[in-house]
Amino acid sequence: MTQESAVASHRIADRLRAQILGGELAPGERIRQEELADEFGASRIPVREALRILVTDGLVTMVSNQGAWVSSLTMEECAEQYSIRERIEPLLLRQSMPALTADTFAQLDELLTQMESVAEVGEFIALDRRFHELTYSGCPTGTLADIITQLWNTTQHYRRVYSELVRGTGSGLDMTHLEHRLLLDAIRRNDPDDAERILAGHIRRTRLELEKHPEVFATT
Repeated sequence: MTQESAVASHRIADRLRAQILGGELAPGERIRQEELADEFGASRIPVREALRILVTDGLVTMVSNQGAWVSSLTMEECAEQYSIRERIEPLLLRQSMPALTADTFAQLDELLTQMESVAEVGEFIALDRRFHELTYSGCPTGTLADIITQLWNTTQHYRRVYSELVRGTGSGLDMTHLEHRLLLDAIRRNDPDDAERILAGHIRRTRLELEKHPEVFATT
């Protein structure tokens, strides 16, 4: 692949990634390579490479000789991925905590303040992800971080739909905000045991709530 094609493939991948994570492209939606090539004024080569990048991200599923689709999950598959996150994400947090600084704490606090006041679900989802990613930022990039990023990618659509549902229940996201505050407090106190416990419970609660709403998965 030429340098020009490589640049084009990353540009296409970045755009598709933003559309999928932002909810513009729904799980199960067909991705047509010829339409992408026309949209970006590119050949099929960078388009195929862009899709391969997104397969690695967990965002796209490709079937030989059939095409590409936005990845989707059944309720059982989503629950399994949350169960995996529940086990391994606290480990990433523990590894990250020693390298977090007072400046990091201030940024985390600001993100929580924004989350607690934002009205639009898409913006809340983006802030929530930035918050958690920042808590892991003290850990060097590696296999564990890559696995967790992929799990976040494949479940993001369902978190968005769930957040829209609970905003309409009256209770909203109060418990989520409380858990975030408790997590930040444990991180500030440099208490990895408490931080791991809070994070595992935070992930578990979301999994259990999602399992009460099969309609979230019917949308795909």
